[in-house]
Amino acid sequence: MSTVKQAGTFAIGDLTVNRMGYGAMQLAGPGVFGPPKDRDEAIAVLRAVVASGVNHIDTSDFYGPHITNQLIREALHPYQDDLVIVTKIAAKRGDDGAWLPALTPDELTSAVHDNLRNLGIEAIDVVNFRSMHGLHGPAEGSIEEPVSVLAELQRQGLIKHIGLSNVTPAQIAEGRKICDIACVQNQYNLAHREDDSLIDGLAADGIPYVPFFPLGGFSPLQSETLSQVAKRLNASPMQVALAWLLQRSPNILLIPGTSSRDHLSQNLAAAELKLPADAIAELDGIAGQSATTA
Repeated sequence: MSTVKQAGTFAIGDLTVNRMGYGAMQLAGPGVFGPPKDRDEAIAVLRAVVASGVNHIDTSDFYGPHITNQLIREALHPYQDDLVIVTKIAAKRGDDGAWLPALTPDELTSAVHDNLRNLGIEAIDVVNFRSMHGLHGPAEGSIEEPVSVLAELQRQGLIKHIGLSNVTPAQIAEGRKICDIACVQNQYNLAHREDDSLIDGLAADGIPYVPFFPLGGFSPLQSETLSQVAKRLNASPMQVALAWLLQRSPNILLIPGTSSRDHLSQNLAAAELKLPADAIAELDGIAGQSATTA
């Protein structure tokens, strides 16, 4: 049994994936803009991802832009039958690398076609609409129009499943009135646990939750807590943070990213790490520390 399979599987719509996946954002250049520093290594990382048993890759055509998807195509096309590629739309890049909203029906439709062309596929497994109401976290505001655009593209056969990113519970409810929502992707980690109740509600409905930035945002105090647990378990802080997420809820799917094969192996090894109850209790306390030190 490969390492990633030890974490179990979960379904995105009718697509079953191993819970330990891979996020491709770091394959682009600095600031997720321009070409990678080492193109050969980027190709090698992607091939190692699939060879390891990962069958869930998260990407976007605005990484680069276009570059990350083109790397995926070069490295992995034709794709193995069980590989699930998830992308996101609703942003574009300025000439200076700035992140700009791209929310009109024409922009959303063009983004889907850009992903199709650069990935070399006829239909995208999952397209996440990333809400731009809040740039640094979810903020309320209607998402009816853009989700309706995606639902129409789904009816045309260009999209298999629709997901949401950077959204509130109210926006998820609004989206589910328009179409089936196959997954939700928000910021969540040991220190940022605002979505605790949302995760539990989605789990009850069989909808996967995909956290991004699973390690970021720790204060020195919180890092010390995490580091102490990691040292005791003979693991890295990232491995412990990822293992905590896997044990947090069975509907959590992970997409840690890296541009290094060595770092990839370290991340994937987290699927084998089982945290004892006392370690989980210490790690759960990090959120409380965050609240008292904020």
